[in-house]
Amino acid sequence: MAGELEFCLLGPLVVRSGGAVVPVRQAKQRVLLAALLLDANRAVGVDALAEAMWGTTLPPSAPTTVRNYVKRLRDALGDAGRARISSQPRGYSMQVSPGELDVRRFEVLLEAARGAARNGLWARAADQAGAALALWQGEALADIDSDLLRQREVSRLAEMRLYAQEICFDAAVHLGRQAEVIGELRQHVSAHPLRERFHALLMFALYRDGRQAEALAAYQHAYRVLADELAAEPGIELRQLHQRILTGEPAFGVTESASAPAQTPSGNPVGKASPGPAADHVPPAPRQAPGAGAGAVPRQLPAAVGCFTGRDSELAALTALLDARPGARPRAMVISAIGGTAGVGKTALAVHWAHQVAGRFPDGQLYVNLRGYGPGPPVPATDALAAFLRSLGVPGQDIPPEADERAARYRSLLAGKQVLIVLDNAGSADQVRPLLPGTPTCTVVVTSRDALAGLVARDGAARLDLDLLPPAEAVALLQTLIGPRADAEPEAVAELADQCCRLPLALRVAAELAAGRPAASLAGLTVELADLRTRLDLLGVGEDPRTQVRAVFSWSCRQLDADAARAFRLAGLHPGPDLEPYAAAALSGAALPQARRVLEVLARAHLICPAAPGRYVMHDLLQAYARELSAAVDGAQEQHAALTRLFDHYLHTAAAAMDTLFPAEHHRRPRIPQPDTPVPPLADPTAARQWLDGERPALVAAAAHTAARGWPGHATRLSAALSSYLTDGGHIPEAVTVFGHALGAARRTGDRAAEATALNQIGNVDWQQGRIQQASDHYRQAMALYRAAGDRAGEARVLANLGLAVMELGRYAQAARHQQEAVAMYRDIGDRFGEARALGSLGWARQLQGRYQDAAGYYQQSLDLSREIGDRLGEAWALASLGIADLRLCRYQHAAGYLEQAIAMLQEMGDTRGGSESMVRLGDVYLGLGCYEQAAGNFEQALAMSREIGHRVVEADALNGLGDVFFRTGEADKARAHHSTALRLASETGVPREQARAHSGL
Repeated sequence: MAGELEFCLLGPLVVRSGGAVVPVRQAKQRVLLAALLLDANRAVGVDALAEAMWGTTLPPSAPTTVRNYVKRLRDALGDAGRARISSQPRGYSMQVSPGELDVRRFEVLLEAARGAARNGLWARAADQAGAALALWQGEALADIDSDLLRQREVSRLAEMRLYAQEICFDAAVHLGRQAEVIGELRQHVSAHPLRERFHALLMFALYRDGRQAEALAAYQHAYRVLADELAAEPGIELRQLHQRILTGEPAFGVTESASAPAQTPSGNPVGKASPGPAADHVPPAPRQAPGAGAGAVPRQLPAAVGCFTGRDSELAALTALLDARPGARPRAMVISAIGGTAGVGKTALAVHWAHQVAGRFPDGQLYVNLRGYGPGPPVPATDALAAFLRSLGVPGQDIPPEADERAARYRSLLAGKQVLIVLDNAGSADQVRPLLPGTPTCTVVVTSRDALAGLVARDGAARLDLDLLPPAEAVALLQTLIGPRADAEPEAVAELADQCCRLPLALRVAAELAAGRPAASLAGLTVELADLRTRLDLLGVGEDPRTQVRAVFSWSCRQLDADAARAFRLAGLHPGPDLEPYAAAALSGAALPQARRVLEVLARAHLICPAAPGRYVMHDLLQAYARELSAAVDGAQEQHAALTRLFDHYLHTAAAAMDTLFPAEHHRRPRIPQPDTPVPPLADPTAARQWLDGERPALVAAAAHTAARGWPGHATRLSAALSSYLTDGGHIPEAVTVFGHALGAARRTGDRAAEATALNQIGNVDWQQGRIQQASDHYRQAMALYRAAGDRAGEARVLANLGLAVMELGRYAQAARHQQEAVAMYRDIGDRFGEARALGSLGWARQLQGRYQDAAGYYQQSLDLSREIGDRLGEAWALASLGIADLRLCRYQHAAGYLEQAIAMLQEMGDTRGGSESMVRLGDVYLGLGCYEQAAGNFEQALAMSREIGHRVVEADALNGLGDVFFRTGEADKARAHHSTALRLASETGVPREQARAHSGL
């Protein structure tokens, strides 16, 4: 080339030769040069150049004028540039060497940054993306007067610039420089409010900076912006990131995706599985939770405590135990409190250390609060195992019912994996033992007030005894929390540390109190506390550190206004793991704004802690103190009234949520009057699902509390209201707990109707988990009770369910008779919803008998009736069933029409299982038509959907379908691979029909 030049378009157009600027002053020349540069080294037609220069209104002699401008441009570029513009048959070409054009350099650097980020090379990604951004000197083509070029290029380049900025931010956080970019990220979120990636990066940076609450608030802001501007919810990346922050994952990138939890059969007669118990059909509620799909990697550590101070020797001891050879490493590490002292910082130490070493456990981290010490009941090992199994990818319906079976499945899933397991607040060795994995590659950390000597002696655990903070560390923590004020009064700080018994929990409460009284001296506060301790006889005195800590708590509570103090006392009565403003309002009988205000006040005082946006938890020591205060101040009558308001709130709101989601089943749920306290707006199905998912742990706790402590009617009605949600929503362990408590409450009070309902519900759980004979036994017990009570609606419901059970056992004629009787009973009592569902089940029985025409007739009746009563889910199932009947009759076009309608409706209602099964059958339709590409597309979609929800049966079904496609297209190796994978999955899940299909394909 004639000479080295540099061309800049990422800002005002600039041409340099040897560092000196080459002036290109005429506007049209600049447009011409930009057009040639943007298509560098390629021929650009004269007409295209003219359109870039003048738009659609061209001068009469445009070609000649363009040529004249080219001549002038050559002259302007001088010797170094004249020869670069070559004439082509129909236009011109601008020759540019690599590195001479900033746009091309930017694109190369950005691609390098993208590749580095994809491979986790964050330092390189930061360098490359930073170099790319450094090329920008303003808006691209800033002084180029060409609407065509600007429309074509500016938005493209601006998007790439934003992408480079995102990589820079992502790299900074991964490299531990999140604090440096949070402010700039906030500016980008403000400037680009609809760009979800910036919202995600801000959440990620805040979380990695230890600011979990702010990260969750950033999600709420994103949610509101998108809802207000687009009437849409955040995308899957933001939702998954939000869930992972909620569960306290220690290290992840915003580009990683969390698997959705498995969902359970909706009872849909779609695909090759028979429908579920007709009494409780609801689609599974969409849920987002980390690590619930197949191959899930759980990240469950809660957020580390802010301003963690001291404990260096203990941290080093834990790490030394971890560094030991796997064979010499202890099976578990127990962090216990010397003398059983609460609030000594066991959990804070365990979680802080767990975050430090999380990177050494690539297969994930599990966490559970066993609640071994505290006012509420401890978490049974069976429940903890169920939660762990779900987090490790086991769908709810596949979780074994017995503790030994759950423990065996848990150990099998962990075999050979590197997982860190934190068992917090354990009460006994027996509670911990079932949760110990059988592989030396996993590490268990247990915290307990007890020494757990049995775990050490029998199971080889190593114990780390945790004492009060050393005086210097206690003072250092107060100095960190209080700030510069503490430096001015060192003696008072040391006295305050002693008054708090050097317990981290008390130190934090006292520091917040001091921070809330900036005008008071720290010495004055210590005098107040000393005086209070001498007068505090309500809860006892003595040398017990817990007694002294009560004085600290009392000191903090004295600063609350009357409403906040009462709310604190009553919040301690809540039986669940956390609470939100509506529950707080129910407990105190306050208006919602007042409840929100007092929760914020209590959080600022460190008497409760934010767990998620709008949700709060209470340390067990504080909860015990709150309950003691309530017993002394409020009395038994007010406590009973507060809990009654709470349980009324849960009962009414659960029923209202279910009515919103499934209005056609309204008549089957108990009618609950609206309570006097505020209830959330649940007219929108999304809000109803979110409420049920968010409150599920509290609802299960309420069921247990009401059944055992004087509210049996609440227990049985809550069970009836939640039945479909728990059973068909995949929450099988929770269903077992709720239904079991309802059965016990009903039997203790002699409520035979409620007992029959609970037995029917337990039968449905048995059916879901494949225990068909047990399900039949429970249905027959329920049937006898319903008949004795003359409850024909209940009898019809159980009869239909019994028909489904015997259908699974292969007794199709008997199943059809049961369904016919159920249809007749439903018609007799006027229950059109039950009639529609029973007709669908009758059609399924006929289809299994090979009577496809009869089946189609029943499906059509079910469809017509479902449409009449507005049961959209029943309508979708009937459409899918009609499609399958036509598929079996080889009426492929009709089958495709029905299945496509069903898929659209099921996806709209969030029934991913039903949608994935229908998608497989649609693939079968296209396979029958010989449309192999379309068939493969449907099978691949079904495969992706089934893997998203962890539904391995449908996954095997879809893999078999793909195997059939590859076989028919002559790709035998691919067919064999897909059938082999399907066979492995089907064997693991124990589904004979898919095993048979895989064997046939092979």
